[in-house]
Amino acid sequence: MLSQIIEEWPRFATYYNLVFIAKAALTTLALSVLGCVVGSLLGLALAVTRLTHGPALLPLRLLAIGFTELFRRVPFLVTLMLCFFAFQATGADVPLFVVAAVTVTLIAGAFLGEIVRGGLNAVHRNQWEAAAAMNFSLTETIRYVALPQAWRLILPPAFGFFVMFIKDTALASQIGVVELTFVGKVLNNKGFSAALSFGAILIVYFAISYPLARFGARLEARLASPRHRGA
Repeated sequence: MLSQIIEEWPRFATYYNLVFIAKAALTTLALSVLGCVVGSLLGLALAVTRLTHGPALLPLRLLAIGFTELFRRVPFLVTLMLCFFAFQATGADVPLFVVAAVTVTLIAGAFLGEIVRGGLNAVHRNQWEAAAAMNFSLTETIRYVALPQAWRLILPPAFGFFVMFIKDTALASQIGVVELTFVGKVLNNKGFSAALSFGAILIVYFAISYPLARFGARLEARLASPRHRGA
């Protein structure tokens, strides 16, 4: 296998192929970042909605719960296909990247919503009661009281989710989005061995994920409370 890779390497390492892989890596990264940034905003909205009280907002709470439970439990590929066929049914000429971006945003929103809700719920009840005693609205309580304390708990798992999410975006290749896994298939179909084609893709995934994972680990250690450091 090694001799085959060495023999194929001069034909593989052309300017065209390297640019092809680099553009696909940017697409993978763009999908991941877009999903996590927009998904974070969606997740925050879902978490806040689930913290509301009162019968008037019950339909919104039920909608937020239903959304979260649905997209956390349906496989990524099923959600992707549903979005793909839903866009097709509208007849709109929507780029495949947009379909994939909408899908990753929906899924990231559901998962990040639970991470945010867990962080907000970890803020001691006395803090919420003190804010209520000062006539803070829910939005003000979250903005000025809960989030400044909860972000240390939210950030490490959210970062871990982001690193994991990079790998999940590989499924976007199933609808034809030219991301890293798609490029691996194309290079393999062009006659290069699977070991070389997907080996190169593996290295690029690792080059993207590993520094982020290390940064996330350092971030988690830095944000950990002193009593948990070195545990």
